[in-house]
Amino acid sequence: MKTDELISLLSNQVTRVDRLAVARRFAEALLLGALGSTILMSIVFGVRHDIGSVIRTGVFWAKLAYPLAIATGAMLAVMRLGRPGARAGYSWALIALPFVAVWVAGLLVLDDATPAGRWPLVLGESWRTCPFNILLLSVPTFPAVIWAVRFLAPTRLRLAGAVAGLLASSTATIVYCLHCPEMSPAFWSVWYAIGMLMPAAIGAWLGPRLLRW
Repeated sequence: MKTDELISLLSNQVTRVDRLAVARRFAEALLLGALGSTILMSIVFGVRHDIGSVIRTGVFWAKLAYPLAIATGAMLAVMRLGRPGARAGYSWALIALPFVAVWVAGLLVLDDATPAGRWPLVLGESWRTCPFNILLLSVPTFPAVIWAVRFLAPTRLRLAGAVAGLLASSTATIVYCLHCPEMSPAFWSVWYAIGMLMPAAIGAWLGPRLLRW
């Protein structure tokens, strides 16, 4: 076969690449995972009784924006890490910025409080259970995100697993906000952060096993 004939044959068999396939896969995974977390939260914890009045406050939306911003950064990072040889780039800044912003807000809240009132702001009513509640609600989101990441071709499996775990836990935290009674950034900066980082650590541990291709 001549070179021109080979080129012609190969060019005729080219299939169009769907550029939105990855985005759709992640959208499906996050939707299914969030739905599972919502059902689990409703059964185990229940929606807070005053949710109707709480959603009218700016503090509630700030609390919701915290894990939502982290989830956005984590999704961008894991989609980039899913490409062989690619780096997460500016996605790390998008992940770090919400943590830093809430830590700063928490410090400002504590600075305005009396010495006796600072620990209650940090510990709240649920510090013993909050991180584990987020971990529990990550059970539906974690396998969904791993399923989406396996559609890609990550080469840094431990790092990709960690970011996938963070995406799963931050999505679960968004759902948890519908139950959690804590309204202080000083609380979120510690216990929400621990709750979201626990599945990230599990993802880093399981990444080489679950994402190998």
